[in-house]
Amino acid sequence: MRRRIFRVLRWLGAIVLAIVLVMLVLGWRAFGHRAEGARLERMNQSPERRDGVFVDPQPIVNDSFGVFTAWRNASAFTSPGSLAIDPIDPHRFDSPPASGLRVTWLGHSAVLLELEGVRILTDPMWSDRAGPYSFVGPTRWYPPLIALDRLPHVDAVVISHDHYDHLDMKTILQMNDWPTRFVVPLGVGAHLEYWGIAPEKIVELDWWENTRIGAATITAAPARHASGRTLWDRDAKLWAGWSFASDRHRVFFSGDTGPFPGMREIGERLGPFDVAMIEVGQYGRSWPDWHIGPERAVEAVGMLRGQTMLPIHWGLLTLSFHGWTEPIERTLAAAKEKNVTVATPKPGQSFEPDVAIPRERWWPDVPWKTAEESPLRATGMD
Repeated sequence: MRRRIFRVLRWLGAIVLAIVLVMLVLGWRAFGHRAEGARLERMNQSPERRDGVFVDPQPIVNDSFGVFTAWRNASAFTSPGSLAIDPIDPHRFDSPPASGLRVTWLGHSAVLLELEGVRILTDPMWSDRAGPYSFVGPTRWYPPLIALDRLPHVDAVVISHDHYDHLDMKTILQMNDWPTRFVVPLGVGAHLEYWGIAPEKIVELDWWENTRIGAATITAAPARHASGRTLWDRDAKLWAGWSFASDRHRVFFSGDTGPFPGMREIGERLGPFDVAMIEVGQYGRSWPDWHIGPERAVEAVGMLRGQTMLPIHWGLLTLSFHGWTEPIERTLAAAKEKNVTVATPKPGQSFEPDVAIPRERWWPDVPWKTAEESPLRATGMD
């Protein structure tokens, strides 16, 4: 009997090992590449890097047990299943914005920003799934709203960090021949080069460093988050928020971030901002430092000296257990209390903040939990 048990265990072990090896092979290219040579030397000179990893401006505290048991309290409405969203007519971009600033939210953290003749695309993800595999992982709720080859010329593709829902290999591969700059945090360029992006197209920045593209100055800003595409490269590369500034307009893009007091310094040094594009979704009570959540996001607009808030990082993927409309509902509730102007464009809708702020409630009325019912208590903020 004992020999039979050992034989079964050996077979199970062999099957598990085979599955692991297959998954490693299938995902290897999407995992990206480590930084080496001059790139690594520059990373090691960063004041944000210690003992081979980058460090947050405010330590992140997670409830590890709660992270793995959060599914027990999952909403019955984490996903709409699918959404009917109208595709974008490419001819919309034939004429530049009269005000000099036009914003088009493409869902999640992807935004096409037109700033004084410079087009900037943030965190583009055109794949069906977020992750290294085509057969498993969070699935988009609606197809890409415009084909990559139908987009107008993009001057800069800006990446906030290397998590899969922000740095999508399949999308980057389709951009290999684009005559554009890829502006990324320190170290992320190693992934891009590995996937075929020419080194001369890549600009890597540390926090507070900037680059100029046309009329726009692009500046990397601190964020409270993390990086990594595997179990063995956590925080090996930097993460960042971004400021986009011209002579007439300023826009802030949070990327992924938890709340931290340094947002006030960002506002003082780089603001005020006409639009603050802040993540509001994919939060949880067990990881309140990891994603900022709706109420703290509204507070961040004030800290950043933002005039109009555009909620991002919601409306495309299920990455957490809250109701899919909860982030925007809670954002609007907090904004009403603090008198913050919130733009609520439907995915694919363009708007010029100087002209009109879209405030349509395009999502359905489904159950969601209020801040009182499901509070997010971040550390290091009170």
